[in-house]
Amino acid sequence: MRKLLILALVGLAAQLVDGALGMAYGLTSSTLLLFVGVAPAAASASVHLAEIGTTLAAGVAHWRFGNVDWRVVTRIALPGAVGAFVGATFLSSISTENAAPWMAGILFTLGAYLLVRFSRPLRQRSGAGRLRGRFLGPLGLVAGFVDATGGGGWGPVATPALLVSGRMEPRKVIGSVDTAEFVVAGAASIGFLIGLGSEGFLLPTVAALLIGGLIAAPVAAWLVRIVPAQLLGATIGGVIVLTNARILLNAGDAGSTVRPVVYALLALGWVVALTFAVRALRRTRRARAVVAATNTDPAATASDPVAAPSEATAPAVPAGVAAGSAPAGSDDDRLAAVER
Repeated sequence: MRKLLILALVGLAAQLVDGALGMAYGLTSSTLLLFVGVAPAAASASVHLAEIGTTLAAGVAHWRFGNVDWRVVTRIALPGAVGAFVGATFLSSISTENAAPWMAGILFTLGAYLLVRFSRPLRQRSGAGRLRGRFLGPLGLVAGFVDATGGGGWGPVATPALLVSGRMEPRKVIGSVDTAEFVVAGAASIGFLIGLGSEGFLLPTVAALLIGGLIAAPVAAWLVRIVPAQLLGATIGGVIVLTNARILLNAGDAGSTVRPVVYALLALGWVVALTFAVRALRRTRRARAVVAATNTDPAATASDPVAAPSEATAPAVPAGVAAGSAPAGSDDDRLAAVER
């Protein structure tokens, strides 16, 4: 019972992170399960089976709030399912001894990516048109394979790639990726069922993770309004890096003199990333305050060379736009200029 309560807390913590960042449920859950000694394939299988329930609930909620682009979902979910199925059967076919460093290496890399990503503002390009299938298909295939073999990675791979394209609203990116993950989690679970059999799923672990995740889902909606995603992402990235570094060092038979040096360097990198994350957060907040002030003060807008571009550089306003209205995207352009 004590172990199940701990696992429920793991699921709760993972869902809180996922709800605040739009990613990292699998990363957080798998990292903590590996840390307590669960076999890699069993950890990934159990996490993906639990994700069927959590992603279904998340997908329904996003659909009801209008956060889902079904064209993107269908074009990314099906290749993602193929990649997840292949990744699950691959992970099931290798021994636990070989799977542990493989899975820890993927999680370590994704954790380091979270550190880098959330230590600076995520820039969006102002793209035009719809995302093409030749981009969405390979993205889903890679993200699905990484997700199954690493015990997580669908969100960290797919979400940033769609965000930086600039062709979707952030809320629709997160909603579409979360909705598509239901299909990916189902395909991965089928792959693990074929590769490991029903005994490969730790059903009490699945139930505990699922209960914790469902309890945390509404709390996560509140948490995202309180805790800045910039800081949460950098914090979780550091936890994932340090915990998986331990597994990699054990697999590499690192000496007792090497371990403290590696941990010290990783901890220093974590502190540096958190420092940059705080600075980026403060700069973004100051920039938003300036943009908000210029929008509410016409005189300040006219006198501010950043907020009021010259006639030579100002974008043309379409004929159908009423006089006095701002062109689409002007606030984002001002925000980027002030941040620079």
